[in-house]
Amino acid sequence: MKTKKVPMRMCTGCGEMFDKRTLVRVVKSPDGDVSLDLTGKKSGRGAYVCKNSDCLKKARKKRAFERAFGMQIEDSVYDKMEEEIANA
Repeated sequence: MKTKKVPMRMCTGCGEMFDKRTLVRVVKSPDGDVSLDLTGKKSGRGAYVCKNSDCLKKARKKRAFERAFGMQIEDSVYDKMEEEIANA
Protein backbone atom coordinates (compact mmCIF):
# COMPACT_ATOMS: atom_id res chain seq x y z
CA MET A 1 0.00 0.00 0.00
CA LYS A 2 1.37 3.40 -1.04
CA THR A 3 1.57 6.30 1.37
CA LYS A 4 -0.02 9.54 0.29
CA LYS A 5 2.24 12.48 -0.45
CA VAL A 6 1.64 15.32 2.01
CA PRO A 7 1.60 18.72 0.25
CA MET A 8 4.13 21.13 1.78
CA ARG A 9 3.97 24.92 1.60
CA MET A 10 6.32 27.67 2.74
CA CYS A 11 5.21 30.28 5.25
CA THR A 12 5.76 33.75 3.78
CA GLY A 13 6.58 35.13 7.22
CA CYS A 14 9.18 32.76 8.69
CA GLY A 15 10.17 30.88 5.52
CA GLU A 16 9.70 27.42 7.09
CA MET A 17 8.08 24.53 5.22
CA PHE A 18 4.93 23.09 6.81
CA ASP A 19 2.09 20.75 5.96
CA LYS A 20 -0.41 22.67 3.85
CA ARG A 21 -3.26 21.97 6.29
CA THR A 22 -1.47 23.63 9.22
CA LEU A 23 -1.13 26.99 7.41
CA VAL A 24 -3.63 29.72 6.58
CA ARG A 25 -4.05 30.66 2.93
CA VAL A 26 -4.11 34.31 1.91
CA VAL A 27 -5.83 34.68 -1.45
CA LYS A 28 -6.00 37.37 -4.12
CA SER A 29 -9.33 36.98 -5.88
CA PRO A 30 -9.72 37.59 -9.62
CA ASP A 31 -11.32 40.94 -8.65
CA GLY A 32 -8.08 41.98 -6.89
CA ASP A 33 -9.37 41.65 -3.31
CA VAL A 34 -6.95 40.18 -0.75
CA SER A 35 -8.38 38.18 2.15
CA LEU A 36 -7.80 35.17 4.38
CA ASP A 37 -9.07 31.83 3.13
CA LEU A 38 -9.55 29.69 6.21
CA THR A 39 -11.19 26.90 4.18
CA GLY A 40 -8.51 26.76 1.47
CA LYS A 41 -11.16 26.56 -1.25
CA LYS A 42 -11.50 30.14 -2.58
CA SER A 43 -10.49 30.74 -6.16
CA GLY A 44 -7.52 32.95 -6.92
CA ARG A 45 -3.78 33.23 -6.35
CA GLY A 46 -2.71 31.99 -2.93
CA ALA A 47 0.13 32.45 -0.48
CA TYR A 48 0.49 30.79 2.90
CA VAL A 49 1.28 32.01 6.40
CA CYS A 50 1.45 30.37 9.84
CA LYS A 51 -1.57 30.61 12.13
CA ASN A 52 0.12 33.11 14.46
CA SER A 53 0.23 36.88 14.24
CA ASP A 54 4.04 37.03 14.48
CA CYS A 55 4.49 35.42 11.06
CA LEU A 56 1.84 37.70 9.58
CA LYS A 57 3.72 40.72 10.96
CA LYS A 58 7.00 39.42 9.47
CA ALA A 59 5.33 38.91 6.09
CA ARG A 60 3.88 42.42 6.30
CA LYS A 61 7.29 43.91 7.11
CA LYS A 62 8.98 42.01 4.24
CA ARG A 63 6.11 42.92 1.87
CA ALA A 64 5.94 39.22 0.98
CA PHE A 65 2.26 39.26 -0.02
CA GLU A 66 2.75 42.33 -2.18
CA ARG A 67 5.51 40.53 -4.08
CA ALA A 68 3.51 37.29 -4.32
CA PHE A 69 0.43 39.04 -5.67
CA GLY A 70 2.15 41.81 -7.66
CA MET A 71 0.06 44.59 -6.16
CA GLN A 72 -0.01 47.13 -3.32
CA ILE A 73 -1.91 46.00 -0.20
CA GLU A 74 -3.47 48.57 2.12
CA ASP A 75 -2.86 48.62 5.88
CA SER A 76 -6.57 48.08 6.58
CA VAL A 77 -6.39 44.69 4.82
CA TYR A 78 -3.46 43.63 7.01
CA ASP A 79 -5.30 44.80 10.14
CA LYS A 80 -8.37 42.78 9.16
CA MET A 81 -6.22 39.68 8.54
CA GLU A 82 -4.57 40.07 11.98
CA GLU A 83 -8.00 40.20 13.63
CA GLU A 84 -9.18 37.10 11.76
CA ILE A 85 -6.06 35.12 12.74
CA ALA A 86 -6.41 36.18 16.38
CA ASN A 87 -10.07 35.06 16.40
CA ALA A 88 -9.44 31.76 14.57
